[in-house]
Amino acid sequence: MGRKVIVAACSLNQWSMDFLGNMKRIIESIIEAKSRGARFRTGQELEISGYSCSDHFFESDTFLHSWEVLARIIANPDCQDILCDVGMPVMHKNVTYNCRVFFLNKKILLIRPKIMLANEGNYREPRWFTAWTKLKETEDHFLPRMLQEITGQRTVPFGDAVLSTYDTCIGAEICEEMWNPKSRHIELALDGVEIIANGSASYHELRKMYIRVDLVKSASMKSGGVYIFSNGVGCDGERCYWDGGSMIAVNGDIVAQGPQFTLAEVSVITAVIDLEDIRSYKTHIKSRCEVAASSKAFPRIIVDFSLSEGEYNLLADTKPISFTFLSPEEEIRYGPACWLWDYLRRSGQGGYFLPLSGGIDSSSTACIVASMCHMICDAVKSGNKSVTAEIQRITGQTDYIPTDPQKLANHIFMTCYMGSENSSSETQSYAAELAGQIG
Repeated sequence: MGRKVIVAACSLNQWSMDFLGNMKRIIESIIEAKSRGARFRTGQELEISGYSCSDHFFESDTFLHSWEVLARIIANPDCQDILCDVGMPVMHKNVTYNCRVFFLNKKILLIRPKIMLANEGNYREPRWFTAWTKLKETEDHFLPRMLQEITGQRTVPFGDAVLSTYDTCIGAEICEEMWNPKSRHIELALDGVEIIANGSASYHELRKMYIRVDLVKSASMKSGGVYIFSNGVGCDGERCYWDGGSMIAVNGDIVAQGPQFTLAEVSVITAVIDLEDIRSYKTHIKSRCEVAASSKAFPRIIVDFSLSEGEYNLLADTKPISFTFLSPEEEIRYGPACWLWDYLRRSGQGGYFLPLSGGIDSSSTACIVASMCHMICDAVKSGNKSVTAEIQRITGQTDYIPTDPQKLANHIFMTCYMGSENSSSETQSYAAELAGQIG
């Protein structure tokens, strides 16, 4: 029998600047991870503040409230006896960083700042954050007094370091660092890190999941080990949609997959892993061993904790799976529908209004709302209480249980035909037929 550990990757429907809501979801994810036997939990990028705070990252209150939330999480009785890794913005020596914070039993172990910032596509991180450039170095970070009173620590390590428990070594990579040609997971794995946690905010693009899966599998295949990819879910108050798809890989194989599009507030995936399988895999790659033997060591934070304690050593290892990819049509159907649902419930509006001409543009938009209604009904049928409560609030009917997508559309979707001199009776009939089918 080997040395088994259970790790958890969490995806939360975060909302920027919703500090109390994000805190509630983080705590819920920690409780669920513990209930599954996990001894290590990681989550998505900037999950405490939300990723899309934009210029609110220029405001000191954003950092203050992040610390206040972290203090409540660390002090919460349900968040003890599990090693946790959360994402939040941190100001260190008057410089703002995108960070991972590791904590255990009311002690902060390490604050790890992001080293490679995203600055392409819809990303604009260098506007708000600075990349940490002191590789394999740490400094003392002075904690706010509210944290000092809880942790009993005045300073904690801040920088590029790893955690060494009784039975394994854990490191962090943050989103863009996995995509970069000089990925940090290479240095981490060469220095004996066996578990790498990546907190990401990777927004949805058509067929992007194929790239993510290839990168995660490659990261764990070249040097062996566990790679935990946690991605956000929801529109987060921005134009982008974060589509989840968290996953866990071991030695090049995907062993756990989270939902890519979901209306759930919290999604947790876990995997049972035998550390001896990782060590055997690593030692059999002799070219890796040659390079690892000469690699410069990371600073190590000694942690008096074991991930392999408990009766879970008797559990069978989580077996490799074939990652389930959605078709392009399914992605187009689900992604915008999820965004519309998030925007509807957060905006306080009562539904959607659409001028439906019968042409391809307005008809496609109407179909997306119809898809949203189908997803809401499916979520309610599966027992999602938060979706049920939200739709009751939106419709103003406290006893309404949506089961029919057409009837739901009749409550929250209004269309009208805006004809012009160029319109025909044919397009009007198309519009009327589609509106009738949707409800």
